[in-house]
Amino acid sequence: MVNLEAAEKQTITSFWASVDPAAQGENALQRLLYCYPWSRRYFAKFGDLSTISAIRKNSHVRAHGHKVLSAVGDCIGHLGDIKGHLAQLSKLHCETLHVDPANFCLLGKNITICMASHFGVTFTPEVQATFEKLVTTVAAALSSEYH
Repeated sequence: MVNLEAAEKQTITSFWASVDPAAQGENALQRLLYCYPWSRRYFAKFGDLSTISAIRKNSHVRAHGHKVLSAVGDCIGHLGDIKGHLAQLSKLHCETLHVDPANFCLLGKNITICMASHFGVTFTPEVQATFEKLVTTVAAALSSEYH
C-alpha cells in the first residue's frame, strides 16, 4: 500500500471538496466501458452497452458511476486505513462478483483522466501525483482479498 504524507492527505481532502461524484463518476465509468469493452461483462444486467451513445444514455451506468466515485470519496475519511475500510467491498468483488482486479486500475486511470479533463489547470502535477497515489491505494485495497 502507498502511504500518504500529511501534506498529501491535505491535498486530497481539499481537492475532493470540489469533486462532483455523480458527474465525474458517470464520466469515468462511461470511459471504462467504452475504452475497455471487455469490462462490460460485469455489467450485463445494465442492458445495452454496445455503443458510446447507449452507454451515455444508460441510467444504470449513471447510478453506478455515482456509487463508485462516492465510495472513493468515502475513502477520504479513512486515508490511514483504506485497505481496512474497503475490505468488505474487496471480498464482494472477489468472491461474489468475480471482477478481474486489473479493472480497478483501469477505472482509477479513467477517474484521473476525468479529473484532469474537468478541472484543467487546477489539476496540477502535484495534485495529480497525489491523486494517483489515492486511486492506486484504492485499487490495491479492492484487490486485497484476491489470492
